[in-house]
Amino acid sequence: MSRTEAAPERASEQDTDTSEAEDRAKRSAEHDLGEAGAQLSTAPSEELSNGPVGIGVIGWIRWLWRQLTSMRIALLLLLLLSLGSIPGSLIPQTRVDELKVADFEKRHSTISPIYEKLGLFHVYSSVWFSAIYILLFVSLIGCIVPRTWQFIGQLRGRPPGAPRMLTRLPAYTTWRTEADPEQVREAAAAMLKKRRFRTHVVGDAVAAEKGYLREAGNLIFHVSLILILVAFAVGQLFKSEGGKLIVQGDGFSNTLTQYDDFKSGSLFKSDDLAPFSFTLDRFDATYERNGPNRGTAREFVAHVTYSEGADGKPKKKAIEVNKPLIVDGSKVYLLAHGYAPTVTVKDGRGKVVFHGSVPLLPIDNNISSSGAIKVYDGYTDAKGKWDQLGFAAFFVPTYGGKGNGTMFSQFPALDFPVLNVGAYHGSLGVNSGLPQNVYQLDTDKMKPFKDPDGKVLKKTLLPGESLDLPDGAGSITFDKDIKQWASFQISQQPGNELALTGAILAIAGLAGSLFIQRRRIWVRAVTGKDGVTVVEMAGLGRSESARLPEELADLAVTLIPEAPTAPDPAAEPAEDKAAVPATSEGAEK
Repeated sequence: MSRTEAAPERASEQDTDTSEAEDRAKRSAEHDLGEAGAQLSTAPSEELSNGPVGIGVIGWIRWLWRQLTSMRIALLLLLLLSLGSIPGSLIPQTRVDELKVADFEKRHSTISPIYEKLGLFHVYSSVWFSAIYILLFVSLIGCIVPRTWQFIGQLRGRPPGAPRMLTRLPAYTTWRTEADPEQVREAAAAMLKKRRFRTHVVGDAVAAEKGYLREAGNLIFHVSLILILVAFAVGQLFKSEGGKLIVQGDGFSNTLTQYDDFKSGSLFKSDDLAPFSFTLDRFDATYERNGPNRGTAREFVAHVTYSEGADGKPKKKAIEVNKPLIVDGSKVYLLAHGYAPTVTVKDGRGKVVFHGSVPLLPIDNNISSSGAIKVYDGYTDAKGKWDQLGFAAFFVPTYGGKGNGTMFSQFPALDFPVLNVGAYHGSLGVNSGLPQNVYQLDTDKMKPFKDPDGKVLKKTLLPGESLDLPDGAGSITFDKDIKQWASFQISQQPGNELALTGAILAIAGLAGSLFIQRRRIWVRAVTGKDGVTVVEMAGLGRSESARLPEELADLAVTLIPEAPTAPDPAAEPAEDKAAVPATSEGAEK
């Protein structure tokens, strides 16, 4: 073999020897520390993480349980739960809006069957999402319970005694003193207790420990995750949420039949609805009149009178955006508002067959609104024949005039209101058994009234004006009374308080686990061979930190007045100097 070939081989042998020496040194250090370095954390040991221990089913069960309750798996499951929630936010959900799901299926006929098989239209009740949720719940509980018992055992126990060789610890200092060893230990114990260390004397040394709140914070953080998961489950199972549009002067009672739309959790019961009612007295809205923000809303306030229970005393309340009415755990939010023009419809004989304020839905920021006016019963034409009427309505609160070239509103306030109606008669389809949108007019089974040009009879009405139907069929009048409406969301989320508690505990626990350091301090005082007391101080933390040597140095400086340094026998008296604890070389071995 040539020298060039032998050199790498010798280098490899030297690296192997160095590695083995480091391993031996590490094992020797761990042996010397003994119990002093143990139980600085409540994390479970990893002795079973490399594979199943034992033979047969029991060994595999123990290994699988250890994997499931490990922090790695808990974080992975938490990540999967977050990723699994994304489809529930992007894809229409059956429990939220069945109409949107049906529309999605019509527009995406290819991928909809795949989504259905994967449960993406009902993510939060799907098998795979429930499996992730339950596994995460079990993982957290299996991780927290043993750590909690171990932590309680540590709180009931005492700090372990000092290791045989304090010089192996990462923070270390020593000096000589003429004080008695017993006196030094008493002074050290008193000093450490004053610094809120748990302290007791073991043999020739004082053992002290501090920072238990770090592990408490870690456990609190994990418990808070369970609280949040429980709150999520309670909220999904027992929640209720519905919407209601109310015209000024009308009221609402919290029963299922009063809602325009309603959805709830799988374990919700109608008896769980809080008994209350309220009436919309008036609605106030103001808008910016000038500048670049012209037309922007400045104030939306719904003034209501509400009462709790069946015989509750009426109370006044102003509901604003993000300032809901809270009654017995239910919250009433203000969502939107619009206008409800009042119209009067008469038949061919002049009899009033309909009179009321009809809410129309806004289609732009200036509250240009569209909708339908429907007369179901009581109408007969000039010949006395029963019929139904329907009017396609378009309302603008501020009309720009005929020369403006557009029918859309120029401002959201009622500055120049007009109502455009188109007249139809026939069957409104209310007896078909199919659900209808009350704000849309289905003209499939209706015939339009014709104007002299043969087109659909339409007219733009000012307040007080009327549209006469042809052949004495009746009329429709746009009354001067224009009301406003407001839409509300009434929600009941029983898990919100629990979720808030979990979030606060999570922040507090995380702060404790990040900013509090678990550490141990030992002070050993023994009589040396020359009869002078030798004081040794050493510290050990759960993780390496520059704060531990600094704290040890501060403790040593505080203890020196009680145990002043003795002169070095090898030094001259004139050169006698106090030993200052090292914080860089001696304290950071």
